[in-house]
Amino acid sequence: MSDMDPELLARARAGQESAGIELYAAHQPAVTRLCLALLGDISDAEEVAQDSFVYAFRNIGRYDPTRSAFRTWLCMIAVSRCRNKRRRRMFELLPLTTAALSQSATTREVEQALAARGLRLQLWQALQDLPGDLREAVALRYLGGLRFREIGEATGCNDKTAQSRVRLGVERLRRALSASGDALDWAALETSG
Repeated sequence: MSDMDPELLARARAGQESAGIELYAAHQPAVTRLCLALLGDISDAEEVAQDSFVYAFRNIGRYDPTRSAFRTWLCMIAVSRCRNKRRRRMFELLPLTTAALSQSATTREVEQALAARGLRLQLWQALQDLPGDLREAVALRYLGGLRFREIGEATGCNDKTAQSRVRLGVERLRRALSASGDALDWAALETSG
């Protein structure tokens, strides 16, 4: 069931720094994209992705390759960390001028990141407007590249529920984008994930 070379994981469990670097290099872009999709802020996404890797490396002895792929385990950690960050963010109070300045910077950063991936800001906003469970499922599918079974493992539901959440999320995205007059090539999105 593991998606990683067992020797690489054994070296990482033994604390070999080069194995950790290989794992980080292989998974960091996908984990950061996932965090960006769930949090909507590039600096928060980078922070949470980094925190996810620190947690994973500190707890790599707890990873069981017979239960899930390493990528799935790592995504599960990232989703949990994103949920925590979103909860903490709800209680943060900023002066109005600071919030306005940081929002414009965040929008530019997100727009640049999405342009690099060929996605538009309208899609990004529609994704952010989805309920949390649908947003997580769509992000794990299209940005994390996970299969429905893996999405279920990462979010604590079965594969049929994960499939349903992705389908419902995509339907809502289509409706939101068609209401705004935007069209999206869903086949291209499927292959980009």
